Amino acid sequence: MIRKHTVAAGFTAVVLAATGTVAAAPGAQAASGTSERARTTSLADVLAADGHRFDKKWGDFDILDAAVTAVLAEKPKSPVGVLAKRKAKLTAFLPTDRAFRALAKTLTGKTPKTEKATFNALAKAAGIDVIETVLLYHVVPGKTLGAKKVLAADGKKLKTAQGGKITVQVKGKKVTLVDADPDLANPRVIATDINKGNPQIAHAINRVLLPIDL
Repeated sequence: MIRKHTVAAGFTAVVLAATGTVAAAPGAQAASGTSERARTTSLADVLAADGHRFDKKWGDFDILDAAVTAVLAEKPKSPVGVLAKRKAKLTAFLPTDRAFRALAKTLTGKTPKTEKATFNALAKAAGIDVIETVLLYHVVPGKTLGAKKVLAADGKKLKTAQGGKITVQVKGKKVTLVDADPDLANPRVIATDINKGNPQIAHAINRVLLPIDL
């Protein structure tokens, strides 16, 4: 069963039910503005589309937005800044707020009740340098990989901006990303083609990719 889900204001994606089937999001681009604007929207624009704030929607990307903002505030020259470079080609895998809450539980043994508490728990447990490393592990630089290309990448290793690699595994239309942690469950793609039509494209995932073995 497929249902539509708004991934930040002005952007839509097809979010899949428990089956994990992946489908391209039709018209996943800016709902307003000129076509030129749509071609030059960065993923930082997407993450901040509904404002830099936490809410109660665990299926969007407020914690990820806060993490990017925190890293760039502390380290303005961080490579994470590529997410704001509208013409820089890249593909990013975006963990939802719910994905970060699951990570917080893994690290602390407790499940935060709010998005803000989740972010604070992760910041305290990991620190800015580790958060920066984790964010970069979610970015594949130099390539705009839409849903069809991701589905066709079964078995391939994608080199990330962090320097490590993630492996794409496809069963039917279900896409799983194998990271560097062999013990925890691997992230699954749950929405595709966010920011379609731009040099920077993204796909939502249900867990955080880990560049180290926790």
